[in-house]
Amino acid sequence: MILLTGPVLMVGLTGGIGSGKSAVASRLAALGAVVIDADRIAREVVAPGSEGLAEIVAAFSERVLDPHGALDRAALGSVVFADEAARRRLEAITHPRVRARTVELAAAAPADAIVVNDVPLLVEVGLAPTYHLVVVVRTAMRTRVERLARDRGMDRAEAERRIAAQADDARRDAAADVLLTNDGTRDELHAAVDALWRDRLLPYERNVREHRAVRPERAVLTEPDPTWPRQYARLAARIRHAVGSDPRVDHIGSTAVPGLAAKDVIDIQLTVPSLAEADGPLAERLADAGFPRLSGDWWDNPRPPGGARWEKRLHGSADPARPAYLHLREAGSPGWRYALLTRDHLRADPGQRDAYLRLKRELAASAPDCDTYGAGKEPWFDEEHLRAEEWAARTGWRP
Repeated sequence: MILLTGPVLMVGLTGGIGSGKSAVASRLAALGAVVIDADRIAREVVAPGSEGLAEIVAAFSERVLDPHGALDRAALGSVVFADEAARRRLEAITHPRVRARTVELAAAAPADAIVVNDVPLLVEVGLAPTYHLVVVVRTAMRTRVERLARDRGMDRAEAERRIAAQADDARRDAAADVLLTNDGTRDELHAAVDALWRDRLLPYERNVREHRAVRPERAVLTEPDPTWPRQYARLAARIRHAVGSDPRVDHIGSTAVPGLAAKDVIDIQLTVPSLAEADGPLAERLADAGFPRLSGDWWDNPRPPGGARWEKRLHGSADPARPAYLHLREAGSPGWRYALLTRDHLRADPGQRDAYLRLKRELAASAPDCDTYGAGKEPWFDEEHLRAEEWAARTGWRP
């Protein structure tokens, strides 16, 4: 597995053909980003004399070469465009080389660099989890077709065929941490890119480099956001990628309960075999991926009260625009079980969900700092523990 995330902030930039992605890449380069162009690398790894080109010829014969011995892209395209097996054979040759070269270039960037990897097929090949942040440039179909006709001389049928061959807007939107709409003027696009650079990328880079998590100080409730589960899914994919295996990762807390207002912070539970493992290299891998560990000792209050505290490890998100808490708990431990049980009980019981929401609103109004807000909920959770355990016994719930 090739890890693109690391101590240097890695941003994936993508967008459909004709969206104006290159204009965004150029603006980011002008602001100081190190831009790595995947298309350029893709040409480099199959240049005359390269191992990549030799392997392509071995797979598809010399019919894909031009008279000068270089790759004839049109000829290769005619072979693989309508043949799924051939396309996958080509990707198996080129994609690992492109990724390896990308890693080399990112590793050569300065320690405080913001590296932008311009990848047209980022979504199609499943690379989104390998970046700290994914930026998608989205443009209306009509505008894209007009640009392809103006800038590349394509007729409408060819432009629409090229667009249809790529991921659709819905797939790209699902992968996007940042969606830049490019239906206006170039000045409007530059203003949006400048704001992204100033308000998100620069502080995000600094937080990753310094292993600093974002911690909201005030308990401000946000109305239910239907995109919270999708945002969680992107974070969870990065966590799995950083761990390097297939650990259990769960969306927990209020943002995991449909219809429940909450602080705009995504809570995530990562199941670990032991806290000793959480204290090892795993902590560094998570920090490099944008989830640094919070200093100090962390635990959950036991339910019912009076027992030994439930220890855990707590990490946070370094992304200034997407606060999140990552709770590392041992598989099968009381705190691990309770986080899942409470979530599922509140999902299943509208009455208790409404009662919890009323309490949250009262506390947010009277005790807006996060520590006081959290402490004020403890008595309610002591009672919720009993209700949830009764519900689990009655329904046969299992974590």
